[in-house]
Amino acid sequence: MTRREQTLSERLAEDIVEIIRSERLVPGEALASSRDLARRLDVTTPTVREALRRLEATGVVELRHGSGTYVGPGLDRRLLANPHRPPVDRDSILELVDARLVLEPAIAAEAARARVPEALAALEVAADNALHPPDGDVRPALHFHVALAAVTGNGLLREMVDALLQMRAREQIEIRHRYHDRDRDHAEHREIVAAVRDGEADRAERLVREHLHSIRAAVAAEHA
Repeated sequence: MTRREQTLSERLAEDIVEIIRSERLVPGEALASSRDLARRLDVTTPTVREALRRLEATGVVELRHGSGTYVGPGLDRRLLANPHRPPVDRDSILELVDARLVLEPAIAAEAARARVPEALAALEVAADNALHPPDGDVRPALHFHVALAAVTGNGLLREMVDALLQMRAREQIEIRHRYHDRDRDHAEHREIVAAVRDGEADRAERLVREHLHSIRAAVAAEHA
């Protein structure tokens, strides 16, 4: 089997990713302009823009009209969202919650056993996300359940949860709109943080399971 040759835009996309890594840019930081990148890579500006649109589709960069190009959250993501997925409906939302019920209670238990200190500090901060109503389609900078997975110290577990929520971002946004008791959501997050901080693996697992079951019931009731 012969290897497919890369297109110019694919090669340029890889070159741009290498620039991001070599300059140690992190999500949210600005990238050089298309014109500057074109000069640096010795290609035309439209060609660079095509490569940037390719990277935008996978979340590696964000193109902000009138502002510029910024590093996106997908730089290190290995599981990618399909931008052409079908519309969100009740079944797709419940499917996401059910998948999370399989994964996240066990992850919470492992987090309570590992308790990586710097990740635990970030989890404390992320718990307060629940107090803020959803802002359109904007995701929190640090999702609570991604932060919870990070407390395990296992980068792949953190990436799995992040990728799942990114691949089903529209469903996750709908969940935040439907599970709209902000005080209850926050209280449940704080209970989970306390269990993890205290090293109570069984309690952390139970609390996450109950939290997700509550979310599922709220979604199901709205569509009953």
